[in-house]
Amino acid sequence: MLESINIGMSGLMGYSKGLRVIANNTANLNTPGFKGSSIQFANMFASSGGVGTGGLAQVGYGLSTTGTTLNFKQGELRQTDNSLDLAVEGQGLFTLKDAAGLMHYTRAGQFEFNTDGVLVNRGDGKKVMGRGTDGAVGEISVAGAGTKEGKATAIMKFGGNLSSTETDFTLSSLDVVDAVGGKHQLAVKLINTNATLAGSWTVELMQGATLVGTGQIVFSGVRPAVANSKVSVTFSPAGVPPLDLTLDFSSNVTSFGAGNPTTLALASQDGYPPGAMTDASFDATGTLVMTYANGKTTNGPKLLLGRFDSLDAVAVSGGNQFEATDSLAWRNGVAGEDAFGSVRSGVVEVSNVDLSQEFSDLVIMQRGYQAASQVISTANEMLQELFAMRGK
Repeated sequence: MLESINIGMSGLMGYSKGLRVIANNTANLNTPGFKGSSIQFANMFASSGGVGTGGLAQVGYGLSTTGTTLNFKQGELRQTDNSLDLAVEGQGLFTLKDAAGLMHYTRAGQFEFNTDGVLVNRGDGKKVMGRGTDGAVGEISVAGAGTKEGKATAIMKFGGNLSSTETDFTLSSLDVVDAVGGKHQLAVKLINTNATLAGSWTVELMQGATLVGTGQIVFSGVRPAVANSKVSVTFSPAGVPPLDLTLDFSSNVTSFGAGNPTTLALASQDGYPPGAMTDASFDATGTLVMTYANGKTTNGPKLLLGRFDSLDAVAVSGGNQFEATDSLAWRNGVAGEDAFGSVRSGVVEVSNVDLSQEFSDLVIMQRGYQAASQVISTANEMLQELFAMRGK
């Protein structure tokens, strides 16, 4: 009878542990990046204490637990308003480094830039690891990148039709940028010199009434001749270094005649002023993209991801994080390569706990616990009957 009570107790202990696993899963139903787990049951060793021979003589000694198994199924990706909330769609965990230099991994990509401009985990300040273009692994930082330097205009490209029947045509209010980011308005005047040279036009660059420079373009048919499609001039604004400008008519410029109005216009110029950073986010490849007020962007390092070959190589460490228990079974890389998933910005992965499954398991654990307690009660009653028989 005492053995039966001990066996029943093993059942109570096993189902109690199972209830604890279910309680932990349901308690973390809304925890970002949480991965649910399930308990593993096993029967205890058997001994030859029964009646009969061989297998017929074996009796069990109850229930034991062999541990828990993590479920790394993808959780739901939930939209947020923070561009630094990140999630991995597919395989991979973000890599964090603590103050002691130890690596941790997480699916809960809730990050921010600290006062030093370093990307850190929002909860505990661990640094988020990245991989640079040179392959070196290190922290991700925007320090020193708060302003994008300007670029002086070097090329002015034009497009459209310049009617061959025009005598002259002026393009005004053309902005160019100097080396320190200042803007200057220029004008381009084209004078038809076809009488001197077939298809030729004199090009004058003006600042107000001041002639900055001059040159010539020549059309071969309705397109500029390759050798005579660009004009180079030097513009020297006051107080700043001079600009060597190229007026480029080589692409998308035509010179049709009557019935084709002049539509020539400035298509683009490659200068831009300095600009302050307005946003720092990550694209699908996990690349840091810094956006500036002047419309320019600069790419930084890529987020370093980790993945494991076996569940035996990963352990829960708390704080929505995991640790590698076997470094040989881990792989490092970046999003979109070597079986790693893609990075989603502005979303966070929530818990993968299936509440309906947890409630179903809860009923099973409860029934098992009730059955084991009933065995103990029955064995106790039988012992009481035995003691009562000896007292008679």
